[in-house]
Amino acid sequence: MSRMIFVNLPVLDLTASISFYQALGFSQNMQFSDATAACMVWSDSIFVMLLTHAKWQTFTTRPIPAQGSSEVMLALNADSIDAVNQFVATAGAQGGKVDVNPPQDHGFMFSRSVLDLDGHLWEVFWMDPAALTGDSQ
Repeated sequence: MSRMIFVNLPVLDLTASISFYQALGFSQNMQFSDATAACMVWSDSIFVMLLTHAKWQTFTTRPIPAQGSSEVMLALNADSIDAVNQFVATAGAQGGKVDVNPPQDHGFMFSRSVLDLDGHLWEVFWMDPAALTGDSQ
């Protein structure tokens, strides 16, 4: 079995969060979704589990971080700089907060950040494929 990641995120409004993530290009796996949780699929190996606060609390007694705090920054790669910009524009149009961290342009890598409806921090980046293989100068 290939390695996968399931990112679990507590959300206040499950329906609104599903719509937000669908607008960004995630699809919903109904097999692992119900009235308390939604499995949102980014790729064959990346899944985001949106959990109501009540559902979240069945997994851990640790508190949900307060709005305005960050415990993690989740990063997704995009196929191009244009795709990064489109992702961020769509997130903003769907109620997310864009460029909460300044955009980064290192030539071989470009990134921007967004907060989803619940303040979860996402970074979307493009990296020159040559930089990944060590072929860039």
